[in-house]
Amino acid sequence: MSENRTRSLLLLDADPDERRLVSAIAGRAGWSVVGAADGETAIGLLQGPHGREVQAALLGSWDGDTGPDLIALLHSCREKLPIIVIADGESVPIAVEAMRAGASDFLSRPVVQERLLEALAANSDRRRAAGELAPVTEKLAPELSLEQLVGAAPDFRATLAVAAKAARNRLPILIVGEPGTGKETFARAIHAASLRARGHLVTVDCKAIPANIIDSELFGHEKGAFPGAFAAKTGRIFEADGGTLLLDEISALPIETQQLLDRVLATGEVRPVGCNGSNSVDVRVIATASRPLPEDFDPGLTQRIGSTVVNLSPLRDRSGDIPALARHLLARFSEQTGLRQLSIGNDALAVLMRYGWPGNVRQLAGVLFRAGLQSQESSLTAEDFPHIAIQSRFSGRRNDFAPEITQSKSDEAITGAPSVTLYRNDGHLRPLEEIEADIIRLAIGHYRGRMTEVARRLGIGRSTLYRKLGELGIDTAA
Repeated sequence: MSENRTRSLLLLDADPDERRLVSAIAGRAGWSVVGAADGETAIGLLQGPHGREVQAALLGSWDGDTGPDLIALLHSCREKLPIIVIADGESVPIAVEAMRAGASDFLSRPVVQERLLEALAANSDRRRAAGELAPVTEKLAPELSLEQLVGAAPDFRATLAVAAKAARNRLPILIVGEPGTGKETFARAIHAASLRARGHLVTVDCKAIPANIIDSELFGHEKGAFPGAFAAKTGRIFEADGGTLLLDEISALPIETQQLLDRVLATGEVRPVGCNGSNSVDVRVIATASRPLPEDFDPGLTQRIGSTVVNLSPLRDRSGDIPALARHLLARFSEQTGLRQLSIGNDALAVLMRYGWPGNVRQLAGVLFRAGLQSQESSLTAEDFPHIAIQSRFSGRRNDFAPEITQSKSDEAITGAPSVTLYRNDGHLRPLEEIEADIIRLAIGHYRGRMTEVARRLGIGRSTLYRKLGELGIDTAA
């Protein structure tokens, strides 16, 4: 019953156009929007007969002078009311200011449908750990090289090796991983390591573009090609000529668009909508997907972009990487937001390692960012993450739990000592071929896919190495 009750979003200080936009976006997800021009009106609505239906508030504009007082006023009426702030301009400093004032999340203008719905879902679902702050932390992500990507888990190092080898050719790449695993970060690192690094990296969010205009967005159109085409438009594929086209969530493309894209990749010719001719393009495509491509995806395009697949493991499957990731993220926040440099204690790291992180690295970044904003100390402790400990203990969702991790494994990860797991959780030794496979994966990742060097360091010949790769089912093809 509680899931079906009316959910209201309180929208403050927004102009009529923005109110209509937010109402339309939120309405598609089952929210109703109520407006208030000032704090007094907002308090009246919260205290009214339908005030309990308000599950989140959205501040349509942020003023550094009045914003903190407005947030305090709302929280005086509803202490735990999630408050999302929208603001113009450079978002990170404003986000830090708003979060310190008590905001739950932050969005920059213009409002993007996907980001607004993510923020509403994250801040209204009481089962979720509060303050994931995905939109904020994504804006803090710097350009990283493949060598700078953090992770020592064998599967992650093997993935890095595949990505490093794939970067050196011009074939399409498909990056598959759950939301928040860092697909776009990997794609940017691959582009930066490729021969096309000096070319443009053009990103298209396939799920955010309506089906009726996606062809125009990708391929461009001629003037008068359809009603409303008052001028010619250059497509994103042509903009990426000589560089890389990143297609985020490619499975969201309509089947007709998939077929057209396959033809472009096969021929190197792109034809704008309404044009009889075509233009030659030299584009390398990197596509991302949250799960393997569905069976009804175009077979030709599946084969073309699936020649090299980079699989990103969820964070719960590499919990030993969390200490290094946490330290890296905290250092990044201090460099980019003006937050003081924070360390993190072993007790806090142990708490983080035992959580399943359904939002993956993106969620970890958000939780650390919030903790850094709220902490008054120089080092984060377990007390700064009470919601994570509670979530791990009481949530009923499978993805909220990390696999069992032994104390020795936890200690090794926290101290940064590299290791290969010898024992199963039941105390028995793992099979020799599993241990051998882990060692080979570590070596491949450590030496960035340079197979001659891997073989030399392992003390075996290249032919022996490749034979073992086949026997152990280790894929390093790019």
